[in-house]
Amino acid sequence: MNRIIAALAATAALALAIGGGAAWNKYLRTPSVELQPMPAHLIALDSAAGQKLLARAEATADFDALMTHFVPQTRRAFCGVASALTTLNAARTTPTPLDQSRLFEHAAVRMHPLKVSVIGMSLDDFAALLRAHGARVTAVYASASSIDEFRDAVRANLANEGDFLLVNYQRSEVGQAPMGHISPIAAYDEQSDRVLVLDVAAHKYPPTWIETETMWNAMRAPLNPQTKTTRGYLVMHGDGVGPDALSAGATLASAD
Repeated sequence: MNRIIAALAATAALALAIGGGAAWNKYLRTPSVELQPMPAHLIALDSAAGQKLLARAEATADFDALMTHFVPQTRRAFCGVASALTTLNAARTTPTPLDQSRLFEHAAVRMHPLKVSVIGMSLDDFAALLRAHGARVTAVYASASSIDEFRDAVRANLANEGDFLLVNYQRSEVGQAPMGHISPIAAYDEQSDRVLVLDVAAHKYPPTWIETETMWNAMRAPLNPQTKTTRGYLVMHGDGVGPDALSAGATLASAD
């Protein structure tokens, strides 16, 4: 009997170890670099066509700051974490940048990194995380807006430094591997009507020019088949430039 119990215990321990290892690899391990094919209708920033669009685009006010403070995601579901670090650091007036641990250790943050590692963040969760660090945030669900309003928001946002626009979209709608995703918008080219997505999943995709209509449809995708709630976008006012902002520069500086 003791041998049977010991064998069962060993089997259970092995199963837990295997299961734990699988969970670690799926949710907690830093993703390995596995660049994915670029659909023909999308344009990578590092291509000749992508560089031409950037040189031509006039709505690029946030491009330099976002590129300077860009942080790629370090876990499978950490696109919101990476997008938050990128934009909050681009907006901050303090010399010490936020890192992943400081992002969650802030007293006002009401979420745990392990939970985010498994299920990611909703649009509301993401807005709450930014607000906890002192940012002024406007959240817009695609189902409650229109493509023209989104295009106007992109133009207005990228005409000013210090306020940032971030999209929450379904990758499959833009021709990429199916998954919900969050990333900042770094530029807009009026002539081609394309937004430059600074994709924080840098292990899979480079910064990419995507047609505004395609991005809009990707944001209109329901969160799951059982709901009509869609994805959408956020406007983060980091330095008092945005229409509903207070003295956000001071707020961010005092949020530590």
